[in-house]
Amino acid sequence: QVQLVESGGGLVQAGGSLRLSCAASKGTFSGYAMGWFRQAPGKEREFVTATNRNGGYTYYAESVKGRFTISRDNAKNTVYLQMDSLKPEDTAVYYCAASRSSAYGTRGPNTYDYWGQGTQVTVSA
Repeated sequence: QVQLVESGGGLVQAGGSLRLSCAASKGTFSGYAMGWFRQAPGKEREFVTATNRNGGYTYYAESVKGRFTISRDNAKNTVYLQMDSLKPEDTAVYYCAASRSSAYGTRGPNTYDYWGQGTQVTVSA
């Protein structure tokens, strides 16, 4: 069973950058596809990005494509989300998630088996 802990959230001005980290403990990290999701107040949780088990394949929601980058370091049991050119509409709680069954990760939250507790990202105008 994997345990996930996000960090790196905070308050940033529009146009700025943040790097989120998600550290995994227990389980075999390289055996999981990893994804990032976010949830803004009053809205449903939405897919942001995902990567496959070795990090060689990545895909993004259209809203973040070209601004966000997912990467992973299996030696450190960590997945990262580099967020550049942040916009106020990126404000949300960001969650990392691990999928055991999907080799490449998916856009659907129901295919992920483990979730972190979330980290708040607030982008001011």
